[in-house]
Amino acid sequence: MSNQPRHFINLEDIPAAELRGILNQARVMKTQKMAPAQIFNGLSLAMIFDKPSTRTRVSFEVGFKQHGGHTVVLSKNEMQLGHSETIKDTAMVLSGMVDAIMIRISKHEDVEELAKYATIPVINALTNASHPCQIMADIMTIEEKKGPIKDMKIAWLGDYNNVAKTFAQAAGIFGFDLTMAMPQQLHPTGQLPARVSLTADAHAGVAGADVVVTDTWASMGQEGKSLDMFWPYQVNAALMAKAKPDAIFMHCLPAHRNEEVTDEVIDSAQSVVYPEAHNRLHVQKGIMAWCLKNAGVTPKM
Repeated sequence: MSNQPRHFINLEDIPAAELRGILNQARVMKTQKMAPAQIFNGLSLAMIFDKPSTRTRVSFEVGFKQHGGHTVVLSKNEMQLGHSETIKDTAMVLSGMVDAIMIRISKHEDVEELAKYATIPVINALTNASHPCQIMADIMTIEEKKGPIKDMKIAWLGDYNNVAKTFAQAAGIFGFDLTMAMPQQLHPTGQLPARVSLTADAHAGVAGADVVVTDTWASMGQEGKSLDMFWPYQVNAALMAKAKPDAIFMHCLPAHRNEEVTDEVIDSAQSVVYPEAHNRLHVQKGIMAWCLKNAGVTPKM
């Protein structure tokens, strides 16, 4: 048994075969709801939040408990992290008390520093820079609804946020084409990841897409942000009509209805936002099983 913890922080740091294995495991665990293997029995998960959460909190807590584990939930007001105690000290203390740490925090650097000093797995449940758990759930959902994601065309509309950046990382890893349609002033500079292209034309970006994805234009903590530049990127019926007839619509939620997406689209037969949210539960279980493999967890296939 290795003493080296398996962290889940950046998709690009994990081999593609390992990510594919996590998705395969998630599918197996999804079938075990009524009689889940107790692979986390006797293990504890610390769940750290510095911002509110619905899907992340429920999916990790229910997922860990379904398989026999125990959770400890800590908000920024209930612990010393980043206040009177250093991240290093928090990492060292928790490493001797629990078996894994899930953290949802603004600064990506804080997650990486926590992982640097922790001797147990650290899972990035969201930062301002990335959201790898969400993208894994999205890929699981796409493949459930449309088959293998390889060579599909996915269209992203709106802001260049943490979800968009992680989708861009995933394109080369999983072999799909990602077209990102967003205001010109938000286009990232420098070399794009493999299989990613940019446009300022929403209709061109969606043309022929298998999957259309958007997210809120003002992320948590950006309240009051001007939305004027984003209106051409609203996903409405006219825009969806540019995609393939059997295209699906995705949104990680929560949605600001009739801003980034209209009711007509999010409530349509093409929308898979609720299965997408539900798959967060199963992907989190697969991620935790992968992270805790070195702790003696043996998932039953």
